[in-house]
Amino acid sequence: MTPKDYYDILGVPRNASAQQIKKAFRQLAQRYHPDVSKEPDAEERFKEINTAYQVLSDPDRRSRYDRFGHAGVDGDTGFGGFSDFSGFDIFEDLFAGFTGTRRASQRRTPRQGRDLSYELAIDFVEAVTGSEKEIEITRQEVCDLCRGDGSQPGTSPVRCPECNGSGEVRTVRQTFLGSMISVNTCPRCQGRGEVITTPCEKCAGTGRMRVTRRLSVAIPAGVDDGMKIRIQGEGEPGEYGGPPGNLYVIIRVREHEYFKRRNDDILLEITINVAQAALGDTITVPTVDGDAQLRIPPGTQTGESFRMRGKGFPRLRRDGSSAGRGDQWVIVQVAIPRNLTEKQRALFEELAKTLDTQVIRPQSKGFFDRVMDFLSGEPTS
Repeated sequence: MTPKDYYDILGVPRNASAQQIKKAFRQLAQRYHPDVSKEPDAEERFKEINTAYQVLSDPDRRSRYDRFGHAGVDGDTGFGGFSDFSGFDIFEDLFAGFTGTRRASQRRTPRQGRDLSYELAIDFVEAVTGSEKEIEITRQEVCDLCRGDGSQPGTSPVRCPECNGSGEVRTVRQTFLGSMISVNTCPRCQGRGEVITTPCEKCAGTGRMRVTRRLSVAIPAGVDDGMKIRIQGEGEPGEYGGPPGNLYVIIRVREHEYFKRRNDDILLEITINVAQAALGDTITVPTVDGDAQLRIPPGTQTGESFRMRGKGFPRLRRDGSSAGRGDQWVIVQVAIPRNLTEKQRALFEELAKTLDTQVIRPQSKGFFDRVMDFLSGEPTS
């Protein structure tokens, strides 16, 4: 018997567009679907429609069919019957758009467990040096009595009587298109296909229970506020053999009394007196590694900054290791005394006689401008 022409099966011309082919397929598939059609040859017609659509909707197959006819696509369609249709999911999606129905999946696909998060507050210095912290989390775990089965030990789940173990139920309703079959997840077994007759006394049949665990978290040196540390496999258990989720520890760094952070650098503001600023001095300043000496050169002005190399945060790589350290920048403010003793006043008056009394020309940038420049870019010493 000569095979039917695929264009004739769908009722479209040979120069039909892809949209015309899809539209014709939808209309015919809706008409001849075995679940809704009462025509005696519905299943056979439906297989023909599926086969024709598979060929004509694929540009490569259609080109070979136009050139060589059925010989160009024989052995290429893979249809042994309607139930073997490899594009059934595509048709199902189209059919659902018209009828409002969709098949419920019977497969128990392994699913990864839910991820958990935990906020951990650490001190500023701990963010520089790194530390080991112990945290306490509460999560769902597989019940240790029923091993996640949900049934009391010694008993087993039974086949769901409502869906007969299929995990889905079918309902028929009448529409202007005829009888429509709606397939939905079984409400009694929630798609599992079985029900628990004797629930586990420890987990009440859920297969899960809430457990509190203490975990050790390694905080790498150089972490910043808001960074996340992933602890693999410490989330909630997976379903149907899926892997457990992960735990994400979100770092919160407490503010320091006087240290501030800028990228991998540490900022410190200090105050010196006018004599130290004018004559220069060597002073002791705090760092996260302990006190250190800093040389203040003569003539230092308010707002000047000085670099202390290698006294900042470790530069954290993506793999958690560090590569060198940032710097500590010391920003100087010169304090002007408000209350002078008689001796101090006399000394300043004597000094004033030797200084230029001309009004100093206004500067293009003041102290606050210099501080803003420092905070927004690379400072200079």
